[in-house]
Amino acid sequence: MKNLKYSYLSIRQQIPDEVRLLAVSKTRPAEDIETLFNLGQREFAENQLQEARLKMEALSFLPITWHFIGLIQTNKTKAIATHFDWVHTVCREKEAIRLNDQRPVEKAPLQVCLQVNIGKEPQKNGLSPDEIMPLAGLATSQLKNLRLRGLMCIPPDDGNSMPYFKEMFTLYETLRTHYPECDTLSMGMSHDMMAAIAAGSTCVRIGQGLFGARGE
Repeated sequence: MKNLKYSYLSIRQQIPDEVRLLAVSKTRPAEDIETLFNLGQREFAENQLQEARLKMEALSFLPITWHFIGLIQTNKTKAIATHFDWVHTVCREKEAIRLNDQRPVEKAPLQVCLQVNIGKEPQKNGLSPDEIMPLAGLATSQLKNLRLRGLMCIPPDDGNSMPYFKEMFTLYETLRTHYPECDTLSMGMSHDMMAAIAAGSTCVRIGQGLFGARGE
């Protein structure tokens, strides 16, 4: 297993203070999350609801901010809305409405990013660029239990993410002209985080860079 302390401190040194580090803890045990928490990491991301809930229960004594970064299934929106603080993968009006309506009234608004299919890949979820503003308008004007924070993408794995990141930054800036309260551009993973940061990312999602490849 990777030395988590060494990996965490190394990643932190590479990331500017103003860029949020989101530790992607999917497939990793609760013990690893607690180790990173004790080193100063507070935000963790999961993409499988059942796995995440087990970790949330095991670590309920820690004030962790939980981010959902997986596919939003209609029959799981209530659990996502109930247990997570952030959702990065909103890309349909129906799921946005369900998340809003199912957010517990005693909780703060659910922080959401709209996922953009920046590479126009048929196998990936996400909005096309011209679909961003209509859904953003709905979220900000009618869905009061959601707080729109910005955009998220997973670019094509073709070895050159920078053009996609630059396009995302342009879309983000356009969104901010209409909704200046938006402050999050969630893009960049372990293999391309520096390119994402150079292009204007405000939040990088790091899994392998912290924990190592699966099985390590």
